[in-house]
Amino acid sequence: MSSHSSATAASRFTTIDRERWAHLGTEIQMPLSEAELQALRGLGETTDLAEVQQIYLPISRLLNLYVNAASSLNHMTNDFLGTSQRKVPFIIGVAGSVAVGKSTTARLLQALLQRWPSTPKVQLVTTDGFLYPNEELKRRGIMHRKGFPESYNRRALLEFVSAIKSGQPQVFAPKYSHLYYDILPDERIEVTAPDVLILEGLNVLAPAGAEGPETSDLTLSDFFDFSIYVDARTEDIQSWYVDRFLSLRSSAFTNPDSHFRRYAELTDEQAIEVATGIWKSVNEVNLVENVLPTRARAHLILEKGSDHSVQRVFLRKN
Repeated sequence: MSSHSSATAASRFTTIDRERWAHLGTEIQMPLSEAELQALRGLGETTDLAEVQQIYLPISRLLNLYVNAASSLNHMTNDFLGTSQRKVPFIIGVAGSVAVGKSTTARLLQALLQRWPSTPKVQLVTTDGFLYPNEELKRRGIMHRKGFPESYNRRALLEFVSAIKSGQPQVFAPKYSHLYYDILPDERIEVTAPDVLILEGLNVLAPAGAEGPETSDLTLSDFFDFSIYVDARTEDIQSWYVDRFLSLRSSAFTNPDSHFRRYAELTDEQAIEVATGIWKSVNEVNLVENVLPTRARAHLILEKGSDHSVQRVFLRKN
């Protein structure tokens, strides 16, 4: 972290080093097998079972405490008001840069939370589905700013999360394809009254008004019960992004239907140049201008080292 953000962390967050944090999970039995972890791990991620035991199990334990406390408060409030008991889903936001590993973090937490008795039903939705379709992005002249706050259908996203929080039994989210690099018009993701909903995306912690002209007093994080920011040095994230781009040349990019098929035949040198160019002109700009400033809004910050492993945890004091 920079000196400024370190000062912020010192005042608003409790800083916990890896060794101390790992101790919080020693009494919890490891519920994941190597095969299960392999299926959850993202491309380029090096998360191993030790990392799950030392970092993610304690987070799941902490979240379980928060879920139970929220449920208890909800019951007491309903008793006070004399109203019928209604289950209110617990919503977790997971934010961070492209290529920082937030998707793996979200999937791991989903898998771990499902194993706690109080939260058997955990659903995961990414905000990618709420990007405007490419046709609309082109019409607005912001195709080059895909992933920036203004490229999302903010109204639809707020309505979706509001419907989940209000306890609607069935809510649908649009589905995004990374292969086609666009929304799939005929497919939807169904969310059915979960115990916990994890919402993962670049800008889920953006304050109200960050999305441009279509503003209101409400923002996504108003609906969150807990939020996590996955952090790392910008130089490290760039390196991970370029490495992932190189790996995709021989996997997803080779698919004839891939939006990025044209990159499959690039040499290493060409691929590094293209990936670095995309990072510098799009992803780093979005990170610095929009994503990074939301870090201090999180309840928990996971700070990664250059090897992708979490080195420190910052837990908000209040």
